[in-house]
Amino acid sequence: QVQLVESGGGLVQAGGSLRLSCAASGRTMIRSHMGWFRQAPGKELEFVAAMAWDYVTPPYGDFVKGRFTISRDHVKDTVYLQMNSLKPEDTAIYYCAADRNMQSLVTGEPDYWGQGTQVTVSS
Repeated sequence: QVQLVESGGGLVQAGGSLRLSCAASGRTMIRSHMGWFRQAPGKELEFVAAMAWDYVTPPYGDFVKGRFTISRDHVKDTVYLQMNSLKPEDTAIYYCAADRNMQSLVTGEPDYWGQGTQVTVSS
């Protein structure tokens, strides 16, 4: 069983930055793909970014536009999401996810989910 634990969320002013972390435990994620989703109040779950086990990165969510960067550390079994130039519309709960199938991951049907971390961007 895999556990994903997010951290790094919080309150930030528009234009600011945050770095989210997602630490995996339970088994090594070295052959798993990991990624991030978000869900704003009253809205559907939205794909943010993903990174394959071999560091290949599929396209980011359309709204990212160069502001976010995903990275991972295999030694620490951790994936990160660096978010810059944050906007109020980025306010959401951000979820980490993992799966050995990239298609399952990017379509929002991964095997594993974290509990989420709240990101609030004030104007």
